[in-house]
Amino acid sequence: MKEGASYQDLLAGHQRFKSGSFADKKDLFTQLASGQKPHVTFITCSDSRIDPCNITQTQAGDLFVIRNAGNIVPKVDGKSGGEVATLEFAVCGLKTEHIVVCGHTDCGAMKGLLAPEKCAHLTHLSAWVREAQDALVSLDLEGMDPADQLRGVIEANVKLQIEHLRSLDFVKEAEAAGNLTLHGWVYEIGTGDIHQIDTGGGKKDSTIEAA
Repeated sequence: MKEGASYQDLLAGHQRFKSGSFADKKDLFTQLASGQKPHVTFITCSDSRIDPCNITQTQAGDLFVIRNAGNIVPKVDGKSGGEVATLEFAVCGLKTEHIVVCGHTDCGAMKGLLAPEKCAHLTHLSAWVREAQDALVSLDLEGMDPADQLRGVIEANVKLQIEHLRSLDFVKEAEAAGNLTLHGWVYEIGTGDIHQIDTGGGKKDSTIEAA
């Protein structure tokens, strides 16, 4: 298994960034210093294997990114949460035209949803993952092998988070006005493929294969 970067690796990497890609794209960063206008809000998992800009081959200023364990959009319960506040800024402030909810294979949060006893000692994580509990409702897990169970709940969770998005008034209004389109993806870590999930907005399941 590949080991992650050390803190010293980060410092060295920043030096390479300043002398390399930053210098090469100085005009872009000069423009970005005065503001941003992304067209896409990208909601995905905090998993270290998921890099939104690398997956989509975009650059600074292109994606407005929200990341958390399990790419979850929590239900509104009368309190202001970080995800919803950030979405409000994206949709009402930045006027982003698309929201992508991107799940991924081998998702630890979804494993915890399927087997809550395995993360019971992580009290905050356990409570957070329960925000996706309804993803299990539509699945008949009995008789499914573990791999199919995980795949099923990963896809069901993406659909559930699209539903949660549509429960937000500002998302509902923007979508109804034709100013916002919602998309569901599942990213395959091992192959680089993206499977598009039917979000109920006319988008059908399909696969974007890696080149």
